[in-house]
This record gives sequence, C-alpha cells and structure tokens, in this order.
Amino acid sequence: MRRARQVKAAGAWNTADAVDCVALDAQDRHRRRIVLTGERGTTFMLDLPRATALRDGDGLLLDDGAMVRVAGNPEPLVEITAADAHALARFAWHIGNRHVDVQVLGDRLRIRRDHVIEDMLRGLGAALHSIEAPFDPEPGAYDHLHDDHHV
Repeated sequence: MRRARQVKAAGAWNTADAVDCVALDAQDRHRRRIVLTGERGTTFMLDLPRATALRDGDGLLLDDGAMVRVAGNPEPLVEITAADAHALARFAWHIGNRHVDVQVLGDRLRIRRDHVIEDMLRGLGAALHSIEAPFDPEPGAYDHLHDDHHV
C-alpha cells in the first residue's frame, strides 16, 4: 500500500500537481495513522511520526512522489465579528477560557456551532453569522513545539 509520511504546507507546493484529494472535517484532519481513499480512488496509508493537524490545502507526499491534496469539508460554524479589535480580543479570550476550538481570520473568529457559547457571545455584544465552511482551528500552544511536519 502507498504511504504518505510527509505533509507539505498549503502554499508550499503546487496544487496542480495533486493526483487526488481527501476531504475531511477538522476533527478527522487531526491524524497520525489511518488508511484514506481520495475522491479519485487513490488509497494510501497516512503514516506520520506524530498526530498532526492537517490544514485545508496541505499536500500529502506519497512514497512514490505523488501528492494528494487535503481539503476541509464544510462544517456548520458561526462567524464572530466585533465593533473593534479590543472587543474581538475579549471574545477570543472568553472562547479560549472555555477551551473551545477557534479559527482566527484577521478581524473575524470562527467556532463550531454551540448554542451555549453563541448565547454568551451575543450577551457580550458579538455579531454572529451562521455559515458552512471548512474549519481550520488554531493549534494548541504546545502543538507548535512539534510543528516540524510542514516542510
């Protein structure tokens, strides 16, 4: 069976070179070892040295030199905006204080739908918009200590 032992970060490889694509939600993209089958039928073993958060647009380098693109499946999310940077930082702090995964997009935040967290944010003055989009949450602080898989 073909194996993928290396991840190329999104933007660090030519996506036109991809022979296939695996589409996964954020939770399923945090992997070390699993058999995957791409949309075009390419079956391979993801075999990384440690569990890795694969990002939308990353490439998986197969042992024969072929590349498989990682795509984030759309998920039900809420996008959070604020009147100013200070308010957005407050919202981010409250989200993090509850250990909720968050994606930071400049002047917006994204989280998975959660009515309790959404009610809290509305109470703090956040503007919330329900969307469906790929979710790429921030890795934990300690995950960066081992972020050598993106070459």
